[in-house]
Amino acid sequence: MYARIGRVLAVSFAFGPTMSIADDHDSVDAAIVLAVDVSGSMDGEELAVQRAGYLDAIRHPDLFRIVAAGQHGKIALSHFEWAGNVREGSTVNWRVIDSAAALELFASEVEALPLRTSFGTSISMAIDYGVAMIESAQFAAESWVIDVSGDGPNNMGPPVAASRDRALARGITINGLPIVLRPSRGAPDLEAYYEQCVIGGPGSFVLAARTTEELAPAIRRKLFRELYGDAGGQGPERVYRAQGADPVDCMVGERLRRERSGQF
Repeated sequence: MYARIGRVLAVSFAFGPTMSIADDHDSVDAAIVLAVDVSGSMDGEELAVQRAGYLDAIRHPDLFRIVAAGQHGKIALSHFEWAGNVREGSTVNWRVIDSAAALELFASEVEALPLRTSFGTSISMAIDYGVAMIESAQFAAESWVIDVSGDGPNNMGPPVAASRDRALARGITINGLPIVLRPSRGAPDLEAYYEQCVIGGPGSFVLAARTTEELAPAIRRKLFRELYGDAGGQGPERVYRAQGADPVDCMVGERLRRERSGQF
């Protein structure tokens, strides 16, 4: 899974990727990994709406205006799709976005990927893969973000909280887009699960989509917030209610999977 990792500066492991040694020419305002859920619980319509939402966000005319207004006037984007593991052939590696043409080229690469689902849900593997992509980057960034969408709790791979904590220790922020279209029996409140078990880091937030109609706008709002922040109240509000909710068992997905397969 990590064969694509190239040269990584040793200082990034000790102090976090934002400490990478690079001059201003090699710096971007933000580097965002788009980690997109394609697990089998999503049907073809939902996959198509989700893909269209990412393309709409990337191609939105306001996006490059936000990018151009940054300190460095450029960002970096990468993309992959995941289920129980990272889907083979779904990775678009780092692209530095310094023009509207670069945004369109990135969007075209994502659009060309086949729409396919895979078995299982491993948010932890998605986070680990996102960390590996960040550690392989050959540029510095003011912020490093793994942007995770998902429609269920982790049920395969390493424990999700451990993967999250390893990412946070490297100075990476994780934001979440829980897709709550068809809550399943026995599953946790997915917003609270993402709040307590998945996200973390400076400015981290959860933004849920509860209908297919909400999905595309939510993707756009989340990406804009990651670049724009809360200035002028333009970003989505963070989900705070989970702080008052019952504590979530971060291993609930693994437990449900064992129960449903009869492995107690």
